[in-house]
Amino acid sequence: MILRQVIAILIVCSCLSPSAPAQEVFPNPLPLALPSTVVHAQDFNKTVVPITELKLIGLGIAGKFGTGFCLDPECRFIGTNYHVAMMARPRKIKGEKVIQRYLATGPDDEGATVNDGPSVGPMKYTLSRDLAIFELRHSLPHHHGVAFSLDDLQVGQEIDIYAYPKESINPIRSLLQFHGTFKGQTTTGLLAFDYSLSADKAILPGASGGIVVDSKTQQIVGILNAIGRNGEAIALAVPVQSLADFVGKVQPCLAQSIFPSAKGISPVSADLYPKFMPPPPTDVLQHRPEEPAEVTVLRSKAQLLADSMRNFIAVQTFAWGSGDKSPAAVSAYEVRVLDGYQRFRKYPNGKKELQDVPLPPLNTVMASGGEWSELPQMVGTELRLKIHQAADVVVNERRMKVFQYRADPEDGLCRWKSIFDFVFFAVNKIVTVACYGEVWTDEDTNILRMSEHYELPGKWKDFQGVVTYGWLQRATETPRLVPLTISTQAEYNKKVYWCRGRFMDYQVFSSRVKMAAN
Repeated sequence: MILRQVIAILIVCSCLSPSAPAQEVFPNPLPLALPSTVVHAQDFNKTVVPITELKLIGLGIAGKFGTGFCLDPECRFIGTNYHVAMMARPRKIKGEKVIQRYLATGPDDEGATVNDGPSVGPMKYTLSRDLAIFELRHSLPHHHGVAFSLDDLQVGQEIDIYAYPKESINPIRSLLQFHGTFKGQTTTGLLAFDYSLSADKAILPGASGGIVVDSKTQQIVGILNAIGRNGEAIALAVPVQSLADFVGKVQPCLAQSIFPSAKGISPVSADLYPKFMPPPPTDVLQHRPEEPAEVTVLRSKAQLLADSMRNFIAVQTFAWGSGDKSPAAVSAYEVRVLDGYQRFRKYPNGKKELQDVPLPPLNTVMASGGEWSELPQMVGTELRLKIHQAADVVVNERRMKVFQYRADPEDGLCRWKSIFDFVFFAVNKIVTVACYGEVWTDEDTNILRMSEHYELPGKWKDFQGVVTYGWLQRATETPRLVPLTISTQAEYNKKVYWCRGRFMDYQVFSSRVKMAAN
C-alpha cells in the first residue's frame, strides 16, 4: 500500500530562511566592467560573469579569479570549470548567494590525471569533464543564458572567446573578446583553437570558465579551460557535449530545456496515453484471468528492481516550490537504505540520523518520499493492480514499451494523507483513493520511468509523481538500474505545489555482517 502526504501549515510562527547546502556568504565587490577594447562584447556582457574570491592575508588581500557563464535563460545556474570551483569557492556571485555546487569530475573520476596550471597547484581531475555548476538562491537580475550548439566543429571554423582574464590592476577585470579558429581535438578530448590577441593582450589566468562561441551562429560550442604553454596563442576548451552530459545528470529538467536533443527522459514528462480504465468484469465469480506474458515479465522486472535497491548510500537533493517559480527552498541529504529502510543525514556535514526529511517552513508543502522503491514494489507484487500493455512509442530516438496500470479505491492500494499543522497541534486525514499511471521500459523490459496519479477528493487535485531510472556502471560492479530523479506535484486551491529531487554520488550496494567469535 502506498501513502502520499502533503502538509498545509495554517498558522506560521517562524520566518526562518529555508536550509540548503551552501557556501558561506560574503559580499561580491566586483561590478561588471566593460572596456572599450571589447568588440561586440555587449552581446555577452549579460551572459559571462567574473568569479572572484578575496581573502585578507596579513596587511594584504589575496585573490583567486575565474570566469563563469549563465547556463539557463534565467541565469540561476552559473557554469564554469571544475578547477575554478575548487580553487575559488565563491559564496556569492554578483551578489546572489550560492546554495549548491555540482562537480563533473574529481580525483577519483575515471581517467583523472594530475594537471598543473599557472594559477593553480597540481590538481587531479579528468580534463574532458573540467566542469562545475553553481546554483544560486535567485536568478541574476538582467542576465540571461544563450543557446548551445552540439554540432561538430570544422577545422578553420571561426569562433570568439569571451572571458575575464586577470589584468594588471587587481581585482578589477574587464570582459575581453578574442577571435580565433578551430584547430582540432586533442587526445584528452578537449577542443583546440588558434586565437588572436585582444588589444595586444593574450588570454591570461582568470579566463578559465569563459565561453567559446561560434562567430556565425553566436551559439556556445565550448567552455574555456586552458591556454597553450610556452607563449603559444592556443586556447583549449571542454566540448559542449560534455556539458550536456553533466547537466543531464545533475539537473535533468534543465538539460531538457537547454539541450533539446538530450537523450534522457524528462523527470517531469507527461504520460503518453489517457488514463487506463479496465473493462468491467463480466462475471464476478470467475477466476482471476491469466496475465499476458509481457505483463508477467514486467512484474518480474519490477520486483527485481525493487529488490536491487534494498541496500545503497547516495545523496538525494530536494527542491520545493509552486507554479513556474524558482524553488522556494532547497536541501540535500545523504540517504542510507539498509534492507529497504531509509535513513537520512544532512549533507554534507550532518551528524544526526533522521527517519524523515524535515520539511521547509513554507505555508503549503508537497512532499516526496519512497516512490522510487514503492512503485516497483507495487507493480511487482500487488495482483489487485490491473496492468495493460499499450502500443510501443519512440522517445528521444529510443523505442519504449509502455504499460498502464490502475487500482480502484476498493483495491486499497493507494492512500492520500493531508496534514493541517496548527503549530500546537496537527490534524491528519487519510483517504483511500483510485490511482493509475504508466511504466516505460526499454525493449528488454528494464524499467526507465514510472508515474502515478491519484484521483483526490476535496480541494487537493491532480496529484502526480514521476520517477526516472538509469544504469549505473562502475568499474568493479555489475551495471544496475538506480533511481535518478523524483518529482511530485498536486494542485491546492488552484495553485500547483511541487517537490523535485535527484539521486547522485552512489557509494555502496551491499550490506555485510561480520560475526566475531568469543
